[in-house]
Amino acid sequence: MRPFTHVNARTVRQATAALAKYNGQARLNAGGTDLFGVLKDEFLPLYPEAIVNIKTVRGLDYIREDKSLLRIGALARLVDLAQSPLLRQRYGALAEAAHAVASPQIRNVATLGGNLCQDVRCCYYRYPRHIGGPINCARKGNGPCLAVKGDNRNHAILGGRRCFAVCPSDTAVALTLYDAQLLVVGPTGKRLIAVRDFYTPLGNGLNSDEMVKEIQVPRLPDTLQQTFLKFTLRKPIDFAIVSVAALITRSNDLCTEARIAMGAVAPGVVRAVAAEAFLRERPLNPETAAEAGQLAMAGANPLSRNAFKIQIAQTLVARAVLGQNSTALSSSSSVGSDVYDPTELSTFHRCNSASVEGYATVVD
Repeated sequence: MRPFTHVNARTVRQATAALAKYNGQARLNAGGTDLFGVLKDEFLPLYPEAIVNIKTVRGLDYIREDKSLLRIGALARLVDLAQSPLLRQRYGALAEAAHAVASPQIRNVATLGGNLCQDVRCCYYRYPRHIGGPINCARKGNGPCLAVKGDNRNHAILGGRRCFAVCPSDTAVALTLYDAQLLVVGPTGKRLIAVRDFYTPLGNGLNSDEMVKEIQVPRLPDTLQQTFLKFTLRKPIDFAIVSVAALITRSNDLCTEARIAMGAVAPGVVRAVAAEAFLRERPLNPETAAEAGQLAMAGANPLSRNAFKIQIAQTLVARAVLGQNSTALSSSSSVGSDVYDPTELSTFHRCNSASVEGYATVVD
């Protein structure tokens, strides 16, 4: 790594002032799990001049609920979200999304704010300097998206423009499901950005002198079916090939309200609006769930090597709508057997308002 200035911010105001001082050449350090790769691999056009440590800002790791909102501080660790009794009971999809991230070691230090603001995982964008990088591309402001004619297996099938890298955040999927907002703070004041609108094909909605201070989620009732599913190539560590979160309200056998969010298929998290509308006031059965999956991918426009993601997304949507928990989501699992191990972090996660359970199962 190269030398840089290290700043310990004691308050949010000090942190944003430091970001403004370095005029886009400073990076925040919360858990540091993504930042370390940025510094080590030197794939950005300009190396950061300063690292602003915000672990020294006290009181930003809270998880609390009032009469109208669930409020989570940006420095709340993923392990705390995954283990929070409040989240496990009332916001199960978010607890499971946090539990699905990486490994226990990473979840012990990674923060919710960092998970939401992490950089994309595109192999061209992150090509390290020590083996010939960095590579110029559209996301860096100079050149085309090299994935369009190259290795695009993990890239967008919806909404790609100029850059086809996908949003890698698991927690963003659950938060989009909840219509959550980010409280963003800068030297000139604060503003709210919907998680659904936070991501763009070339980055996110933060200015260079701003940071996320708090995540706000409208309070949910206890009686909702919530499901989070994630498909990866290997069970631990991997980023999602496709992830889906669903929130279903039932009356007898009818769906009275449906929300479906899809991750790793677009530059941001996508709400399956057509599928949601289709499900309302219809019975929840395999046929309607399958149709919802088809509608969720109706606008898909895959690249040369990632059309397989369409079927994965369709299948996950159908399973999430039904709240299923007995199918495989890891291509490394052995075909033909279902294995439940409550001690193992798997790539399949299901939750409801009463409990959070992990399953390691198989691919069809």
